[in-house]
Amino acid sequence: MGYKIPLYIPNLGDNEKKYVNECLDSTWISSKGKFIKEFEDKFSEFINVKYATAVSNGTTALHLALETLGITAGDEVIVPTFTYIASVSSIIYTGASPVFVDSVNDTWQMDPEDIKKKITPKTKAIMVVHLYGQMCDMDTIMKIANDNNLFVIEDCAEAFGSQYKGKYAGTFGNISTFSFYGNKTITTGEGGMVVSNDYYLYDKAYHLKMHGVSSVREYWHDVIGYNYRMTNICAAIGLAQLERAPEILKKKRIISDTYNENLKGLPVISHKESKDTVHSYWMYSILTENVKVREALRKHLSDNDIETRPTFYPAHTMPMFAHTYQKFRVAEELAIRGINLPSFPELKKDQVLEVCKKIKEFYK
Repeated sequence: MGYKIPLYIPNLGDNEKKYVNECLDSTWISSKGKFIKEFEDKFSEFINVKYATAVSNGTTALHLALETLGITAGDEVIVPTFTYIASVSSIIYTGASPVFVDSVNDTWQMDPEDIKKKITPKTKAIMVVHLYGQMCDMDTIMKIANDNNLFVIEDCAEAFGSQYKGKYAGTFGNISTFSFYGNKTITTGEGGMVVSNDYYLYDKAYHLKMHGVSSVREYWHDVIGYNYRMTNICAAIGLAQLERAPEILKKKRIISDTYNENLKGLPVISHKESKDTVHSYWMYSILTENVKVREALRKHLSDNDIETRPTFYPAHTMPMFAHTYQKFRVAEELAIRGINLPSFPELKKDQVLEVCKKIKEFYK
C-alpha cells in the first residue's frame, strides 16, 4: 500500500499517451522509429549540446561513455564516494579502478581539493556527479582536468535542467550522461542519453551501442559492441516529457521554495542552491543533526503516511570496496544525516505544508 504523500510519482500527460499509441499503431515499437531521432535532436537542442544518442538506461549510458573514452583495465577514474552506486559500477565494468574523493560540505558535491590529491600516473578521467540536482564547481574541476590531461565525464542522472554559470549540466565534459528512470525529472520509464560536443566521441558511442555494426556493410560487426539502444516507445514518452520540461522544472522550483520558506528556524539544513548555479531540485533534501535524529524523523513522517528516503551510502563503505580502509569525513556525515523529502512535480502546496507541519511537530 502506498503512502498518502509519496516520495515521487512520474508526471505524465496527454502527449505521452498520444505518442505511445502512435508507436503501437505504426508497429514501430523497438529500437527503430521516428521518435528516437526526434527525442535525441530535441534533447541536444534543449541543453545546447551538439550530439546526443539515446540508450536503454542511465547505467548503460555511463558504461558506454567510459568505453567510448577507451577507459580500460589498469586505468583509474576519480569519482565521488557520495553518489549512487551506478557511477562506480560502470567504472568497474570497464576493468578500471574507481578512486574515491570526498564531498564539499556546503554543496554536497565532489571536493576539487581532494581530486588534486588523488591524481596518479594511472588517472585517465574524472567522473563528475551532479548530486540531487546541484552542480559541481565546474570551473575548478575543468582546470584540474585540463592541467593534467584528463577526460571529464559528467554523470547528470540527477541534474537535468541544472545550470552552472548559465550553461546546462552535461555541456562541460568531454562526454556526459543522463538517466530517465521513473523518478527522474523527465522520464522514459527506463532510458538514458549520452551527449557530447565532440563528433568523434558521439560517433564511437553510437557505433558501440549498436552492437558495433558496420555503417557500410549489413550484419558486419567490426568491434565488440553492446545492445544499449532505446526503444521507440521510450523515446516517444521522452519527447512528450521534454515538451513539458520547463513546466516541470518550474513546479519543482515552487516546491523547493515552499520547503525553504516553511522549514526556516528548524534544526535542519536544506540542500540549497549554491553561487553561480541553478539547482534543479531533483530531490528536495535536508540534513538532520545526526543519524539518530534522522531515523526518528523518518519514522515520525512514515507514521504520518509521508514517504522519505535516506541519502546515498558512500560507495567506499559498500562490501565490495570496504576491504581497503578509507575515511571520507564529509561524505560519511552527509550520508547518515540526510533525508530526501517528497518532491514530485504534481506535489500540491498543501501537501508540502503538511510535510513541513509534521517536521515541526517532531521538533516541538
